[in-house]
Amino acid sequence: MPQRNLLQYLLITAKGLAMGAADVVPGVSGGTIAFISGIYEELIETIHNIDLGFFKIWKKEGFLMAWKHYNLSFLLALFAGIFISILSFAKLITWLLEVYPIMVWSFFFGLVIASIVFVGQQISHWRLSIIVALIVASILSYLITIADPIGSPESTWFLFLAGFVAIIAMILPGISGAFILLLLGAYTTVIGFVTQLGEGISTLNGTLFLNAFGKLLIFGVGAILGLKMFSRVLNWMFKHHKNLILAVLTGFMIGALNKIWPWKEVLQYRMNHTGEKIPFIERSILPQNYDGDPQILYAVVFAVIGFLTIFLLERIAVKKVPQTP
Repeated sequence: MPQRNLLQYLLITAKGLAMGAADVVPGVSGGTIAFISGIYEELIETIHNIDLGFFKIWKKEGFLMAWKHYNLSFLLALFAGIFISILSFAKLITWLLEVYPIMVWSFFFGLVIASIVFVGQQISHWRLSIIVALIVASILSYLITIADPIGSPESTWFLFLAGFVAIIAMILPGISGAFILLLLGAYTTVIGFVTQLGEGISTLNGTLFLNAFGKLLIFGVGAILGLKMFSRVLNWMFKHHKNLILAVLTGFMIGALNKIWPWKEVLQYRMNHTGEKIPFIERSILPQNYDGDPQILYAVVFAVIGFLTIFLLERIAVKKVPQTP
């Protein structure tokens, strides 16, 4: 593993800040940021290598040797940046979703449209099986968006499942964990808990902090388990059946556009843990049927901004590819 000085580790933390910001926004992949910044392969390799052998080396050669052997300084620097960034951006996103929902969802919509184009363009051979996979994934994803939620987004088992599934997206450039949370209907809940965690720390509110920390711990356990179980499988699939995986990812994003559609009609509300009445079941409607100002011009502008954001990120990524060994 590479030897680094403090400045180099600070640079890795900065890359973690960028990854964290990306992971908060549906449509922008933390994996893409890792790829663009040149740490993707090291991140995957380091995660893959972590096993119980750490304790054997610790016992024989000491904690510092085990720490160095598993490149844990790299992970600590990177995940510190990711954590700080998510904590900071979550509060902003929560506020924006409350005050400017149509503009925010339009921006997300543009991000995902651009991601669909980008991921779809990477499919090099369009065989019948690839087309079928794309269509099936699109239909399945759409059906998930219109189905009644299988559980409260705040329930223990649902948060565990959300973490288990969403973290897989982190290791695949092109699809974001936040997007998966959106598809599952857990995005606003998880972002809300992250915001509460930050508020609990800043206001020294122990009750608020412990509640949010407990919920996010469940989410985190699911994420760690999902990452360890599926990282090798997904990377093997990505190397040996790349077109099939890309078709499935593209299909999932196409079907999930219904979830990100800016104009919604609330069919059913639920009470959250603080007793607030919040939307539970919604359906997409046309702008002219929206109860309030549809803000069509703003929606179009922010969708275009979202699209161009991904476009520019991917242009940078394409320029990086020739430098990759």
